[in-house]
Amino acid sequence: MRGLLVFVGALLMINVCNALLTSRINRMSSSSSNYLSKEVLWFNQTLDHFSPYDHRKFQQRYYEYLNEFRIPDGPIFLVIGGESACGGISNDYIGVLAKKFGAAVVTLEHRYYGKSSPFESLTTENLKFLSSKQALFDLAAFREFYQESLNLKLKRVNVENPWFVFGISYAGALSAWFRLKFPHLTCGSLASSGVVHAILNFTEYDRQIGESAGPECKAVLQEVTQLVEQRLPSDGEALKTRFGASALKVDGDFMYFLADAAAVAFQYGDPDKLCTPMTNAKKAGEDLVGAYAKYVNEYYVGSFGANIQTYTQEYLKKTTLSDSESGDRLWWFQVCTEVAFFQVAPANDSIRSSKIDIGYHLDLCKNVFGEGVYPVVDATNLYYGGTDIAGSQIVFTNGSQDPWRHASKQISSPGMPSYIVTCQNCGHGSDLRGCPQSHLVPEGNSKNCSSPDAVNKVRQQMIEQIDLWLSQCHAAGRSSM
Repeated sequence: MRGLLVFVGALLMINVCNALLTSRINRMSSSSSNYLSKEVLWFNQTLDHFSPYDHRKFQQRYYEYLNEFRIPDGPIFLVIGGESACGGISNDYIGVLAKKFGAAVVTLEHRYYGKSSPFESLTTENLKFLSSKQALFDLAAFREFYQESLNLKLKRVNVENPWFVFGISYAGALSAWFRLKFPHLTCGSLASSGVVHAILNFTEYDRQIGESAGPECKAVLQEVTQLVEQRLPSDGEALKTRFGASALKVDGDFMYFLADAAAVAFQYGDPDKLCTPMTNAKKAGEDLVGAYAKYVNEYYVGSFGANIQTYTQEYLKKTTLSDSESGDRLWWFQVCTEVAFFQVAPANDSIRSSKIDIGYHLDLCKNVFGEGVYPVVDATNLYYGGTDIAGSQIVFTNGSQDPWRHASKQISSPGMPSYIVTCQNCGHGSDLRGCPQSHLVPEGNSKNCSSPDAVNKVRQQMIEQIDLWLSQCHAAGRSSM
C-alpha cells in the first residue's frame, strides 16, 4: 500500500512484527530494551497449505516470552506478525496484558518477511505463495505445534491452554480473520486498527486526513500541493532536490512521497509536528513549499526515518532477498493482488495530488510485477466478509483520527455482534503501541498521546472482554468457545 500502509522508518533498521500499513514505512526504530524477547526460534512450516501434492517446507522465525506465564493453565497470547521483518517480541501494551493475565506470549513472523522467506529470489513467480490465506494457515499450524510442544515440556497429553490472538493494522485484520476461520483455536481476538475491508478506490483515506487536520491546516496543505504541481513541469529537478528526493524521477512517485509525509502526522497522532509550522508559515507570509520541505526533511525523513528510495518503482522491482529491501516489494505484492487500499485523490477537496489515481496504482502493479497482476478485492471481501465479517468474540479498536478506520469494522453486524471500541482523538494502533508511534514506547505508555484518558479507557474495555472470554474458555475446559 503505497502511502502510509506499512503498514515506520528504519532509523536503526530494527523492525517490529506488526507493521503499520504503509507501503514504505514499515519499520520502527527501537533498542533492545524495548523488546521482551529477541531469542530466535524456528518452526518448520508448510509452503502451500492448499496443495495435496506439494509437501515442501520452509523455516519460519518465531519468539516466545514466558516470564509471566502462569504454569500450567495460563493463557497463550499469539501476537501476529505483519508486513515487515520481526526482530522480537515488542515491549508494548501486550506485555502489560501478559503480566495481568499470567500469559505466555508468542510471535510468528509473517511468511516471506524478514528471515522467513521460502525462496532466495523474490520473483513474481516465487511470490505466489504470499497471501493472507496462506498466512492464516501458518498461524493455525504453528498454534497446534506450539501447544503440543508446551504439553511435552509439561509432561502432559491433550491439554489445551486458552489462546487469544492480537494484531495491529494488516496483522489486526489477520487476527480477526483467524478468529473467523479458526474459531476452535482461540478464545477470541483483538483487531487493533484491523483493516478487514479491501478497497480498490480508497478515497476515504485522504478525506480523513483533511478532517483530522482541520480547516486551517488542510487549506495550507492543499495550497502546498497546488504550488508543487504548478512548479513541477518547469522546475521539477530543483524542486525534488529541495526535498532530498531527486531520485524520484516519476512525478507520481514524488507526489506520493509528499502525500505520505503529511499523512503520517495524522495517522500516528502527532499533527502538531506538521500543522503548527505550516500554519505559522502561512500567517507569516513565508514560502509554503520551503516550509513543507523543512518538515519533510527534518521530521518525515529525519526523525521518522522514511526511506525515499522505496518510493521508486525500480527499487520495488528488486528481487534479491535482504532484510533491508524485501519488505516493501512483498507488501506491494499483497496490495497488488489481494487488498489494494489504493490511496487515490478524491474528485473534490483533495489534499493529495490528482496524479495519484487508480491508473497510477495499476500501472505500478504492472510495472513492478508484470502483466495480469491485479487486486481481487471483491474476492477478498467475499472470502472474509469485509465489514460484514461474521466472526464472534472479536474486539475491533479504532482511533477516531486514524484514516485506516475506514477499512476496519466500525459497526456491529446484526446477529453476529463484535465488540467495537472507538478511541477518541487516537491514531493508528494507539491502544497497543501508545504514543508517539515513530518509536516503540515501553509498555505502550499512553502519557504522550493526545488523549491518554481515551487510550486508557479503551484498554480497560479490552481487558474486560479478554477476561470474560478467557474465563469462558477456562469454564468450558477447552481453549475455545
